[in-house]
Amino acid sequence: MSVATFDYDTWIARYPEFQNIGAKLAGLYFNEATLHVDNNGSSVITDAGQLELLLMMATAHIAQLNSGSTGLEKSPLVGRINNASEGSVSVQADSQYPPGSAQWWQQTQYGASFWAATSRFRSFQYYGGPTRNQDPYFPGSGIH
Repeated sequence: MSVATFDYDTWIARYPEFQNIGAKLAGLYFNEATLHVDNNGSSVITDAGQLELLLMMATAHIAQLNSGSTGLEKSPLVGRINNASEGSVSVQADSQYPPGSAQWWQQTQYGASFWAATSRFRSFQYYGGPTRNQDPYFPGSGIH
């Protein structure tokens, strides 16, 4: 299985809007992203390239939530916007969901991309155990 490491230069090349975030803080955001995506070698994401891309998306999502990006401040809202008006400016946010749920990821474009890209990994996969043969005359039964 694969394990991804954080490369700040590659992350900034992909997400140049986060140049205002230093390598040390970005590395901490990457470490936080590994709480959401297994990066211990036993993940269901077995392709190293895919794992790295998904962790970069998750890191960008966390960075946007916590620090904002170049030209955009960190939003003071917690949750996703579920209602907005223009006259006399009114905004409502909904935050009735646990971290890691679809709504949490939908707060940023990076999280939405991550959620869409990981849909196949959230599907139920059944792995059956070994079957037992109770026939004493079966060659592999151990009974002679």
